[in-house]
Amino acid sequence: MRRGAAFLPRPGYASVSRWLLAAALAGLLVADLQVTTLHPWSDLSRLLGGLTRPDLLAVDGRSVVYTVAFAVLGVGLGAGTGLLLAMPFARSRAVRLACAAVRAVHELFWALLLMQVFGLSATTGVLAIALPYAGICAKVYAELIEEADLAAVRVLPAGTGTVSAFLYARLPEVAGRMRDYTLYRLECGLRSSLVLGFIGLPTMGFAFESAFRQGRYAEAGALLLIFYALIGTRRLWVRARTLLVLLVGAALALPPTVGSAAIGPSLARFLGHDIVPAPLRGAPLAEPETWARLWSWLRPILTEQILPGTAQTLVLAQIALAATALGALVLFPLTARRFAGPLGRPLGRALLVVVRSTPEYMLAYVGLQLLGPSMLPAILALALHNAGIVAYLMGRHADAIPYRADAPRGLDLYAYETVPRLYGQFLAYLLYRWELILRESAIFGILGVTTLGFYVDAAISELRLDVATLLIAATALVTVAVDAVSRALRRSLRIDALPTRLSGPQPITGAEAP
Repeated sequence: MRRGAAFLPRPGYASVSRWLLAAALAGLLVADLQVTTLHPWSDLSRLLGGLTRPDLLAVDGRSVVYTVAFAVLGVGLGAGTGLLLAMPFARSRAVRLACAAVRAVHELFWALLLMQVFGLSATTGVLAIALPYAGICAKVYAELIEEADLAAVRVLPAGTGTVSAFLYARLPEVAGRMRDYTLYRLECGLRSSLVLGFIGLPTMGFAFESAFRQGRYAEAGALLLIFYALIGTRRLWVRARTLLVLLVGAALALPPTVGSAAIGPSLARFLGHDIVPAPLRGAPLAEPETWARLWSWLRPILTEQILPGTAQTLVLAQIALAATALGALVLFPLTARRFAGPLGRPLGRALLVVVRSTPEYMLAYVGLQLLGPSMLPAILALALHNAGIVAYLMGRHADAIPYRADAPRGLDLYAYETVPRLYGQFLAYLLYRWELILRESAIFGILGVTTLGFYVDAAISELRLDVATLLIAATALVTVAVDAVSRALRRSLRIDALPTRLSGPQPITGAEAP
């Protein structure tokens, strides 16, 4: 079998692109894309009016402070833990599996689970961000360490410990790139912190949802503009000399816990009872009847929730992935010097920064209010956000291409000179975003789209935490499987070494040519 497999042709750029597009077209046949609201354009015009006439005085400043505090502490804790895990990451399979498990679960799902132990508290918000970010940062930091120059390591004296070798030989080589990535991760943390408001934590998302539901569009617009200002100015207020002040200030500014919770007993009940499958609670594990009851409990969850929820999640993710690809190919010339020119390029970049800075969950929430409950708002939200990210990065790569003096212009330059030379990098970005799109697709169920998150939200609202935990585990397994397929495709296409991180220098290399 292996010998025969060695002679199978490797998939090329064209074949992988066709497979992804065919999967999206197949998904369109079963996707619910209806618009059910009567006047979507009038609602959209009122929202845009709020953006053009924002009521800044109506914004509760505490929601802004809490958003920043959750992000700073969550990212700080996640990045610090990730740095510790990055050292044994390459050598320990257990560490890699643990990191894959925690990062495969979305921050909203972590928050829904943590709320059962810590309530609507700062601990819930901070840990919901820190847990998946620890897994993400461990993986990225480990990759940065592996990519670093080993010259300093080779001259260390014999017997140097692992920690000492890392601190004195490897860390100085990668500190700058780690700093850049962590700064980008803080941008993601601000988006995550905002989204946590949609499930009750007192961040800007909570204030935005309240304002939007009550028709206070000027206040909603002001919240959005303030959030964009936070994202756009983060390099000004996050510096080495302000880091300690930010961490201490964030810890002091955390909101009080809503209600009282005895954490010890709550945690013991959560781990020892709530998330244990109901047929196994206090049952004798050695008796066959116990496992028969477990299968009777598990079978309807598998057939009526996990399988249909997974199918809907994959359909949504595949359509959004194809829409992201098309959007990125259309949008990246807006940020490229050769296409947009010296005047259009800054405007194009500003537009894409705004699009990429808006959380997909918020875009989907607004879309559902404007268009009604279907997959269409979720697809548009995912496509806009991710196309903005990929197009922004592709524009940077396009500016680094050494064009010939006699290169064509306009559409010929785009179709025959630029896209073919960037297509490998384009696929690398797209396949990397695949896993992230799937994670977001799952949580849109909380908004009413029938993905896996829909069943998770229903189970938690009914206090069936054992079912919710099983569904979240299924979501994580699907995410890990898609990530594995994505990595296998990148290796097969020989684009696995191309840069996919949003921050840091990303030069054009010869490997990007098809």
